[in-house]
Amino acid sequence: MIIVTGANGRLGRMVTERLLACLPAEEIGVSVRDVERARDLGARGVRVREGDFTDPERLAHAFEGASRVLIVSTDSTGETAVRHHRTAVEAAAAAGAERVLYTSHMGSSPSSPFPPMPDHAATEEALQRSGVPFTSLRNGFYAASAVMLVGAALETGVLAVPEDGPVAWTTHADLADAAVLALTGEVLDGLTPPLTGPEAIDMAGIAEILTRLTGRPIRRVVVSDADYRAQLLSHGVPEHAADLLVGLFAASRQGEFAPAGPALAELLGRPTTPLADVLEEMAARTA
Repeated sequence: MIIVTGANGRLGRMVTERLLACLPAEEIGVSVRDVERARDLGARGVRVREGDFTDPERLAHAFEGASRVLIVSTDSTGETAVRHHRTAVEAAAAAGAERVLYTSHMGSSPSSPFPPMPDHAATEEALQRSGVPFTSLRNGFYAASAVMLVGAALETGVLAVPEDGPVAWTTHADLADAAVLALTGEVLDGLTPPLTGPEAIDMAGIAEILTRLTGRPIRRVVVSDADYRAQLLSHGVPEHAADLLVGLFAASRQGEFAPAGPALAELLGRPTTPLADVLEEMAARTA
């Protein structure tokens, strides 16, 4: 049985749906915090069990009989995230899983200024110490984050964010396809190469793409980290979230999310999705 955690989230649900397209439902299980939200999966024959990274006993039940477990990283950061991930890794090993897979990031590093990256690095250490074969999927930066960062620019005509660097934006769909291949085959082992979209693009490049797509000028303006943080706080963004976003730009200008690599396209056997396609969908929705 293949177990997917976080199947109520965007990536976890995509992976589960793709598994259903290639495996019998009785060979798939999901570990979710809210069983009711996964009721539709249960109706289709998927084993749905409550699992919480804070509760080893529930995870033991959720992971029972697992041959492979995909641990989708949590949306928390810091020691909390690392503790949750370690608990999940230990539970998967205790359940007898033959392989543990984890959604890491191409920028995984203990010294990154972007808070999730040290968490990924610490989780990868836990995987290496687990004694179980593992695959750490070093995913490219989600293209959906680019949509979030630039959405207001379509209204204002100004993309005002801190100094940045190129980012290898990558779609959830492409990464879900890669995860399924890793869960069902023998294609990736250990720390993977960066699994990225086809090109690394900075904010100036995104402004150019938006200008072309909309036919309206989108001007890229550089603001200081401090001014950007203050602006976020003035709009009601919590301090920890503002610090997270500032750290994202700091890490990108250090080159932590570039360059784009060929590994994902080679694994999928097809071209990966360019950021322009994602931005075109966004522009069409807001037109």
